[in-house]
Amino acid sequence: MKKYCLTLDLKDDPALIAEYEKYHEAIWPEIHESITSSGITNMEIYRFDNRLFMIMEVDDTFSFEKKGAADAANPKVQEWETLMWKYQQPLKNALKGEKWVLMNKIFKL
Repeated sequence: MKKYCLTLDLKDDPALIAEYEKYHEAIWPEIHESITSSGITNMEIYRFDNRLFMIMEVDDTFSFEKKGAADAANPKVQEWETLMWKYQQPLKNALKGEKWVLMNKIFKL
């Protein structure tokens, strides 16, 4: 099983952050299905201030390319992503249009 860690910033607005967290208390069923059907077996998101940190555990069927293509073809996922962009902002060095940025592991005990 592989593990990936990604990061993203939220807009620095307490009301928007509270709304964002509220959406994540019960994500839409179609979003849950798109996550689990892609080979993601576990996903956690943590927040400090307006910085998010996501941990994804995936099985051997997962690839970022397949997940991206499936998401692009899924209108409900696109609706969710458009809605979430209201709360999110790109990291300083993110590529144009890039949301969640893959982090490099620099230490393991």
